[in-house]
Amino acid sequence: MLLGPSDPLPAGLRRILVTGCSGSGKSTLGRALEARLGLPYTELDGLFHGPDWVPRPEFAADVATLAGGEQWITEYGYSAARPLVLPRAELLVWLDLPRAVVMRQVVPRTVTRRIRRQELWNGNVEPPFRTFLTDPDHIVRWAWRTHGKTAVRVGEVQERRPDLPVVRLRARREVRQWLAGPVAALAPTTARTTEHERAEPEST
Repeated sequence: MLLGPSDPLPAGLRRILVTGCSGSGKSTLGRALEARLGLPYTELDGLFHGPDWVPRPEFAADVATLAGGEQWITEYGYSAARPLVLPRAELLVWLDLPRAVVMRQVVPRTVTRRIRRQELWNGNVEPPFRTFLTDPDHIVRWAWRTHGKTAVRVGEVQERRPDLPVVRLRARREVRQWLAGPVAALAPTTARTTEHERAEPEST
């Protein structure tokens, strides 16, 4: 079932997946949903990356524990994690932003994080700027190269879980519309805010 930014959501949602290419704003949306719906958000990158960017051996076990919980929001990412979270999910949110929009988000974000030496996960920070030229998997190059893969994965999800509602958001305006409309309609009364009371996050 493919839904748009104005379509009502199923009541009582407890487990939500967010998907999109790198830099599309998955973690920003995850935190926004956490604030509005009161469901705990877990960023998969924080479970995957250990110190010095070494993958944590406990990653799959941690994801399995997360997936077995009754309430959560997380990303539909990492090949080891997808089979664990998909069967339990009750909604998939697809950030299908144009490549140009993603680049306008991921480039300034990466530069800012590097300049500020902002800690990401487990002591890791963005690598030096020169790695954009030397590392083919630099986050900006990765976001550009893998932009089209999310649509393929969503198609696979629809084949495996035809019962799973999929919300497709194709612009930042649609993200705002969705949060202010269908999501707000599900939020606990004390968590509801208007668009004037809650500013849009910088990166969606």
